[in-house]
Amino acid sequence: MTSIGIYGAKGRMGKQILFCLEDEKDFKATQFDKGDELKAFFDEAEVIIDFSTPQACLALLSYAKNNPKPLVIGTTGLNETSFALMRELSLTMPVFYASNMSLGVAVLNHLAQKAALMLKGFDIELVEMHHRHKKDAPSGTAMTLAQGLANARNLDLNKVRISGRDGLIGERKADEIGVMSLRGGDIVGKHTIGFYEEGEFLELSHVATSRATFAKGAIKIAKWLVIQKNGFYSINDFLGI
Repeated sequence: MTSIGIYGAKGRMGKQILFCLEDEKDFKATQFDKGDELKAFFDEAEVIIDFSTPQACLALLSYAKNNPKPLVIGTTGLNETSFALMRELSLTMPVFYASNMSLGVAVLNHLAQKAALMLKGFDIELVEMHHRHKKDAPSGTAMTLAQGLANARNLDLNKVRISGRDGLIGERKADEIGVMSLRGGDIVGKHTIGFYEEGEFLELSHVATSRATFAKGAIKIAKWLVIQKNGFYSINDFLGI
């Protein structure tokens, strides 16, 4: 029986993963939360799923540097220090990162990039909606989608992203990529990418109706990652796209 370590076990996603693992016959859960001992956690877990905070994730990555273990990282709001450390760790262990563990979102990302290439000249706007408790904005998923769109059009996202409009700001620039955030209620997650031209528009949307979507995706990825070679993996690697 494979032991899956849940880092951030008392958080919303951690609890959901634990619930979903109850239906898994060949996998058991090992829990870690603030105040627990990392050594004991690493000793017992064969693969680790992280849904914590940026600070806690950095602590996990730093400990893993001298304690190699397959890592599935789903924490959002990470800075470049954490990503650089992930790339370094991937030389000695398999490391997976995705801002969203939904397989549907991965396909949305793939299709949106193709649309961005095919619909040259169309304006691109992205709107993400989440529950009132979400702390970061735009969402990590929205930023991943926006980066893919920018890459598809050979643009620097830092130069073309607009995350708010107010007042007399002038006409929309041709290369702008709007990334707007809405927060309210208990919305699990909705991401809509629109391609707009005079006379027509195309919108691609993904709606998550349950956190179980992300939990089940993370579990599937952990099962896959534990048998992979050392390397830095994305959800496209998992899907083979």
